[in-house]
Amino acid sequence: MASLKDLKNRIASVKSTQKITKAMQMVAAAKLRRAQEAAEQARPYAERMGQVLAALGAAYAGRAGAPELLAGNGRDQVHLLVVATGERGLAGGFNSSIARLARETAQTLLSEGKTVKILTVGRKGNDILKRVFADKIVETISFRDVRTLGYANAATVGEKLLAMYAAGEFDVATLFYSRFRSVISQIPTAQQLIPAKFEAQADSAPVATLSYEYEPDEEAILADLLPRNISVQIFRALLENNASFFGAQMSAMDNATRNAGDMIKHLTLDYNRQRQAQITKELIEIISGAEAL
Repeated sequence: MASLKDLKNRIASVKSTQKITKAMQMVAAAKLRRAQEAAEQARPYAERMGQVLAALGAAYAGRAGAPELLAGNGRDQVHLLVVATGERGLAGGFNSSIARLARETAQTLLSEGKTVKILTVGRKGNDILKRVFADKIVETISFRDVRTLGYANAATVGEKLLAMYAAGEFDVATLFYSRFRSVISQIPTAQQLIPAKFEAQADSAPVATLSYEYEPDEEAILADLLPRNISVQIFRALLENNASFFGAQMSAMDNATRNAGDMIKHLTLDYNRQRQAQITKELIEIISGAEAL
């Protein structure tokens, strides 16, 4: 059984931890608002670019000569998994949920006889995945020292992907990130970047029924937009990750603060019980000594 001094020291330690978790919760809450606004503002642009590219790509349906970034190189053997996670922890299951989705995808591809390569964006993704796929990780890009996340950071990753694809290092690239829904809900998401794959929008008209006239022609527009779309989608993923991270951290630190409060209550109760038992024991010894006289 712990002594009174040990219990008192432990209570003081937990109270200090509670102050830290409470402060981290407040900081995450303050940063979450700006991160959420940035993520929500990036969604319409990324979605509209996807719709434009889908409409342009429809012109190549059933035709030869489509750009490789749109139609692929005709192979499906080497898959590059771009896993975007956070640079820090203490955010509940935020990082592990993204890594789990990437790990499950990698295992499925390997079971089908495919070759898997992994490019991690964020230190935590590398730390988690290297335990199982250390030989599959080709590079880790970290933004740990970047104070403000911007499009230039996403462009760095996008240019890296384009260079690797041009060198024939992979056939299909898939981006993994966490889509922000709310403070308590972040959705691990996989999005194919190369060849481009666009999700159908429920609130938009069918692509096949729309008629467009382009100046310059579709080929020239696609040559400019397809490489840019990769950086745009990565930028959106980084912003979604940023908002998801602060939301997950806010929830995790709130739970930690509550748990610390419960622990303080239990430790204080144990401390009072043991202190009362010690006082009662001393009183019994004094009374017994007096009666013996």
